[in-house]
Amino acid sequence: MANGRALGGKRVDADRQPGGFIAIPWTVLDSQAYLGLSHPARSLLLEIARQDTRSSNGRLLLSSKRLAKRGWKSNDTISRAKAELLQAGLIYETVKGHRPNKASWYAVTWYKLYPHLGFDAGALEGFRLGAYMDLDLKNTGLKPSRGSTSTSVAPSAGLRASTLTPAGGAVVAVVAPSPTP
Repeated sequence: MANGRALGGKRVDADRQPGGFIAIPWTVLDSQAYLGLSHPARSLLLEIARQDTRSSNGRLLLSSKRLAKRGWKSNDTISRAKAELLQAGLIYETVKGHRPNKASWYAVTWYKLYPHLGFDAGALEGFRLGAYMDLDLKNTGLKPSRGSTSTSVAPSAGLRASTLTPAGGAVVAVVAPSPTP
């Protein structure tokens, strides 16, 4: 073990706890796609990345049954976070699930997608490595739709002198006698 290898010939990192780990490149964590995610979507991304063993990319699950074992309780939260991840291009759906017992399969887009016979037709062709970076490209050089000139902050009716009294005249206070002597 002095040379960093265990008895089985596998390399051992003595500087960390044993076991697998999640490798998410900094380009993912620094991307606009990731930075724009809600906290539940970021957490769900860790859950899906936790399943990846590289050769399993494309067969990752986000079913409520699987996620319930990991502490996820709300199907609505899972659905919204999943939609965010798909929209951001951080995950890609390779198999469309259906009731009663077919779960959808997903892939993370920072790893290569390995072909599998169980993928839906067109899944391999539609997958793009680094799809999350498209969001960064879409937002470069954006300009307001009306141009970059300054606009007036005046009221829409324009500037005109207005009276400061109510339309019905001055308000008269009605003073009732005090109930205490």
